[in-house]
Order: sequence, then C-alpha cells, then structure tokens
Amino acid sequence: MPQSLKTENINNNFFSGNYKEIWKQIFPEKTTLAEVNYIIEEAGLSEGSQVLDIMCGYGRHALELAKRGFSVTAVDNLQDYIEEINNTAAKQNLVVETICIDVLNLQIIKQYDTVICMGNSIQFFNEDQTLHLLTTISAHMKPGGKFFINTWSLAEIVLKQFKEKGWSRFNDMLFLFESKFLLRPARVETTSIMITDNGEREEKQGVDYVFSIAEIENMLSKTGFRLKEIYSIPGKKQFIPGEPRAYLVAEKI
Repeated sequence: MPQSLKTENINNNFFSGNYKEIWKQIFPEKTTLAEVNYIIEEAGLSEGSQVLDIMCGYGRHALELAKRGFSVTAVDNLQDYIEEINNTAAKQNLVVETICIDVLNLQIIKQYDTVICMGNSIQFFNEDQTLHLLTTISAHMKPGGKFFINTWSLAEIVLKQFKEKGWSRFNDMLFLFESKFLLRPARVETTSIMITDNGEREEKQGVDYVFSIAEIENMLSKTGFRLKEIYSIPGKKQFIPGEPRAYLVAEKI
C-alpha cells in the first residue's frame, strides 16, 4: 500500500467520546428516514438487496435499512459504534453484518447493489486515499448499482459556508470549534472542544479534505463510476453552489 495510504488518519478517533452523543443530536430521526426513503427509491432496492454502509457510525442508516428487509453490512473503525449496532440489532431482532476496521484496509467478499457513505465521511481522506477507497467499493458493486455520498465539504459549499469559530449547546454540553481553511491540499483543519456542565473537558482534532465537484467527478470516473445527480434535499432539490449540504448519486458502470 502506498505510503500516503498508511498514514494514521487524524479523524480515526474524532467521533468517540462526547462527540458520539453530539452526532446523534445533529441528525434527527426524520432526517434519517428521509435519506433512507430516498436511497431505497433511487436505487430501486427490493427485499434482500445487498447494501454496504461504510463509516456507518452508530448505524442510523444501517439499522433502518435492515428494518426494511435489506441485507446490510455496516463498517466502522470504532468498536463502540459496532457494539452499539450489534446491541440495537439484537434488541430489535434485526440482522446486520458488522465489520470493525479502518475502511482503507477493508477487504470485501460480497457484491453489493448499493453503497452509502453518509455524514461527510468521504472527506476524511486525501486524494490518494479516496481513490483507493473508491476503487475498493467499485470492485464490489454490481453494474448499475448506486453509490450515495453525503457531504458538506465540497469546495462549492465550503467557500460560502466556512466559519473560523463557533459554538453550540447540546443538552448538558457546550461545543466550541475553531477552524482553518488551508491549501495544498485544500482542507479544513478543526479543533473542537466539548465542556460538560460538570466541568469535564474533551478536545478533538479533525480534518476534512476539500474537493470540488469536478474533482470528485474525476475520481469517480477513474474508479468505474458515473456521477448522475447532486441534490441538496435528497431526491427533491438539485444542489446549488453555496447550499450547506449535498447528496451525490453515482452509478457503477
């Protein structure tokens, strides 16, 4: 594996600890349901269809898709998330195959009808790493299968939405961040600080690599995909530069 792929990713542990609970509050259930409904409709999934959810987090999409009768494989590098998915699946009598591994080291056996990469996760990697990941995904998708990417770090978004500093309140926790927009490669490096009401403090470092739509489309094309559509609201509103969120739909050639 090239050296640029071996480098420890600063984002690997970003979503552990207190941020795990913040992440759950950022996305209400209605957002997850709208995204899942769109994925099913756009991909034309039927009962038993094979779906791969990479960097799945606590499984909000994987578990909902399993409820609908699809065969789901959920992949994440954090054991806490994988254990939570397994526990929830057991309680709800759902079948979800889980894999705890860095996605850059993922070795897949199955062929999938659909792959999803949600929550800005595709932006955690530099160009070489992204091409490696896309190549792995493409090699294990059926022709005509759909690949869904949710992002808010496209250049067409960041150039308008970027903020150097900000804060939010999540239940008993104060969340503060400070970001820098850097070049060569284009990226946003962020320091996040979480302070609970009882004084517990946690600091995280993260980076989101920033690619333009043209750059993403070029990487998809190199790895066997055709970019079909870009939405700001899944399946309802086509993306306009400057909007805060994008959903890219690619098709395996």
